[in-house]
Amino acid sequence: MSKKAIIIGATSGIGRALAIHMDKCGYELGLTGRRKALLVSLQNELTLPSHIAQMDVSQSHDAVFEFESLLTKMRGVDLVIINSGTGSTDASFPLQGELHTVAVNVEGFTALANSAFHFFAKQNSGHIVATSSIMALRGGPCASYNASKAYIAAYMEGLSCRAAKDGANISFTELRPGFVDTEMAKGDGVFWLASVEKAAQQIFVAIKKKKRIAYITKRWWLISLILKYAPFRVYLRLIGCKK
Repeated sequence: MSKKAIIIGATSGIGRALAIHMDKCGYELGLTGRRKALLVSLQNELTLPSHIAQMDVSQSHDAVFEFESLLTKMRGVDLVIINSGTGSTDASFPLQGELHTVAVNVEGFTALANSAFHFFAKQNSGHIVATSSIMALRGGPCASYNASKAYIAAYMEGLSCRAAKDGANISFTELRPGFVDTEMAKGDGVFWLASVEKAAQQIFVAIKKKKRIAYITKRWWLISLILKYAPFRVYLRLIGCKK
């Protein structure tokens, strides 16, 4: 039986690297993203059959329509990876940037995760993977980003509870990357910066093992302990908000 997966947010960064890695591992893939040209370019690099769907996750109703159309086109899948995400880095902290982050990371994510849950519940098998962040553990100066990633973490745990309550045969994996060499991690001397290829390889291992929570790269679990238990005044210094 062929292995099938959909990657939401596959045009660049972790999603793109993961698509290339999974193609080599024998997956028929459904690929989504806002930029169709990049989807076509990625599709041309893959060796196995693949399908593309242009999707803007901030438009949740349209995104669900495209997602469900892709499910129909692929005649079902075993795995859905919700990797799309954004964050405002504008130093002036505009409301527009905050609301766009919420539209993608909260509303769009919820719509797609809910749709995937119902599909897999009906199928009585499946695996939902979502990219959260190490930043989900505490607040931060990019307020909506940290808060939205915390929402993803809580929602994934909520889906696990719902599946257990309903007796649904669905697995859940929440990914908590640290710094990965993407557009979201800019600047010189970024702490423990991992390549997208290394991140993709570790993510794939976590998926295959069906881990409930996976830190990417694995050593970020050490940082998670510090973030969880550091007093607020200490935490402010750790993230560079107070001298």
